[in-house]
Amino acid sequence: MQVKKYSGELVTFDVNRLKGSLSKSGASPDVVDGVWDTMKPMVYDGMSTSDLYRLAFRLLKREADSFAARYSLKRALKDLGPAGYYFEQWVARLFRHAHYQTITGQLLVGNAVTHEVDVVAQKDDELLLIECKFRNTDDAKITVTTPMYFLSRVKDFEGREFTFFGRQLSFTAGWLVTNAYMTTDSIRFSQYYGLNLLAWDYPEESSIKRRVDNAGLYPVTCLTTLNKAEKDQLLVRRCILVKDLLEDETHLAALDCAPRKKRRIIQEATELVNYQNT
Repeated sequence: MQVKKYSGELVTFDVNRLKGSLSKSGASPDVVDGVWDTMKPMVYDGMSTSDLYRLAFRLLKREADSFAARYSLKRALKDLGPAGYYFEQWVARLFRHAHYQTITGQLLVGNAVTHEVDVVAQKDDELLLIECKFRNTDDAKITVTTPMYFLSRVKDFEGREFTFFGRQLSFTAGWLVTNAYMTTDSIRFSQYYGLNLLAWDYPEESSIKRRVDNAGLYPVTCLTTLNKAEKDQLLVRRCILVKDLLEDETHLAALDCAPRKKRRIIQEATELVNYQNT
């Protein structure tokens, strides 16, 4: 049996891969098997991966909101769009969790031209130049032209010093961060020229999905108990992470929803951030 990807490409359906993604939601093996048993009669040859995802999401949500929220991480990152501004804010929070100080949206003068820098991060003697590449399609890939372009920006800052967080430093490393996938050529090029990459599934042991699950750094757009308007309202308030919602009660108070719904939101958020990926 084959399924159709977002690009239209047909690939062989792999039930073990599906079960693997379901288990990463935090669901027990019995729940995963039960979800697949329910799905099996509804899966057909040529089914789109989007429809497959929606079916699995709906069945997981019946078991627990937090299972569905965790399963929907990739879609939730896409919901930080459409322009990518909130994705940059979220990336800054990833680096803050790693004990960097961060600032976003800086205009910096290079040796040749002025650049808009998405995120600057500083820790000790490190000063990181971070380029965020947001994509809002499921199967998007970053081709080699993107790290080529980023390398030229890194080189244009060589030898220049900047003052951030009370320190005067030159950039010590460039990071290209994306919610998409990286092509083989883009990885090879970046490795050769010393660019750091962070993508949805790369590097394997410290990819975005691994970092989020391990540290509970879920974007607020993961929450299945919120509608789009409520998510947008929280983002405008700079409530970027699910953790923010739990740590500052004014965010939840700002939402015009019933007490029962607020209790469900808190329950889902608590289960989500307290989960430890194994």
